Amino acid sequence: MSHLNYNHLYYFWMVCKQGSVTKAADALFLAPQTVTGQIRALEERLKGKLTKRVGRNIEPTELGQLVFKYADKMFDLSYEMLDIVNYTQRENLLLEVGVADALSKRLVSKILLEGVPDDERIQLRCFESTHEMLLEQLSQHKLDMILSDCPVDSGKSPGLYSKKLGESSMSFFCSVPAKPVDFPACIEDYKLLVPGRRTAMGRKLHQWFDQQGITPNILGEFDDAALMKAFGSYHRSMFVAPSIYAEEIEESNTIRELKRVKDIKEEYYVIFAERMIMHPAVKKICEADFSKLFK
Repeated sequence: MSHLNYNHLYYFWMVCKQGSVTKAADALFLAPQTVTGQIRALEERLKGKLTKRVGRNIEPTELGQLVFKYADKMFDLSYEMLDIVNYTQRENLLLEVGVADALSKRLVSKILLEGVPDDERIQLRCFESTHEMLLEQLSQHKLDMILSDCPVDSGKSPGLYSKKLGESSMSFFCSVPAKPVDFPACIEDYKLLVPGRRTAMGRKLHQWFDQQGITPNILGEFDDAALMKAFGSYHRSMFVAPSIYAEEIEESNTIRELKRVKDIKEEYYVIFAERMIMHPAVKKICEADFSKLFK
């Protein structure tokens, strides 16, 4: 039996991962015709059809599913080998982290500091994006771990795992009120700054408004927590932020914590691929005790 051409197998695996020949070709920096030709060569080698078209997408046939299952294990193992070789041979430990843009940068920095080795020989690379985009990059072995405000759905992202680091209640902040206010009814009297609806906290907050029968007067939605707090400091409005930042926010002398709402909690997770639990920095963060940070 002749040896299997692993390039052909890799191109087939990429098509299954990307869902189309065009997307796979873009990822491989090849022409779509080249990818199609390589898959045909693999089909001739295995004597069977590997893909079928379903609408605009490409899906594996029954034989293709079997081949993809083994290819997925093979290439995942090869990436794991490269990851391990990469961080064991470097002079400084490389840690590539994805950060959900809804998270506070001050909090993220404190979490990442837990992963710094005692000799401080580490090189951090941080990338900020949406939770969904970061999960895609992690599954493609472009990141070592993610810090996010929601866990991973292992059913939709097999091979990825999450661990909860802590949680914080949420507080409403605004300029110092001239007289006592009736909370939460007073929310409708202010221009409100809130996390974007595509963030986990944004969705929780709007559900809470519905439960309270409140129709908020929203001035702006921000995916970036730091930008929202900065805007709130310079504009006469009310904004929402984790209660653990109350002392930091009130240092401005013009902003005060109006009300702490324990029914709304922002959660913090570290997300990683199974192979990366071997990464010293990822392991250190997963094993760290962050109870004081979220107290």
